[in-house]
Amino acid sequence: MNYQIFYSLYGMAHQSALLDSLVIFLATDFALLVAFALLYFLYKHEDRKRGIKELLIVVGSGALAWGIAHVIKYLYPMPRPDVALEGVVSLFAPNDLSSFPSGHATFFSALATALYFYHKKLGMFFGVCALLIGLARIISGVHFPIDILAGLILGGVVAFIVNRIVKR
Repeated sequence: MNYQIFYSLYGMAHQSALLDSLVIFLATDFALLVAFALLYFLYKHEDRKRGIKELLIVVGSGALAWGIAHVIKYLYPMPRPDVALEGVVSLFAPNDLSSFPSGHATFFSALATALYFYHKKLGMFFGVCALLIGLARIISGVHFPIDILAGLILGGVVAFIVNRIVKR
């Protein structure tokens, strides 16, 4: 099923230069734009003290989740689709060789989940952004669906645990 979903989504790549450019943007630069927008929003919070606290919790959740994802990648390296499958040519070169779990999906899921505890609508918006980034990374051929799903779950769980600890 992982391969079926991968091939269905990856099949959209290399069909149009415009679509490929959009997918690359969503998988790379859009992620940076989303992260900076979040930092700006939390920094410009109407209650400065509360905004800084939320900023530390949200970004801290994302950083912790990202770190855990990279420990998993190091301990259990899994090849990316362009290495594991013949004929797959990714639209861009990823930063590392291991694909499981997706660091991007983990980080943005943690941000969205942590943000949801403070700003529901904004958290949902960032959740949609996390999904778009994840889908783009599958279409671009740098991740399998299971990498994205695992990252989304890992990020959400880490942010949930951080929220529980902070609320004590």
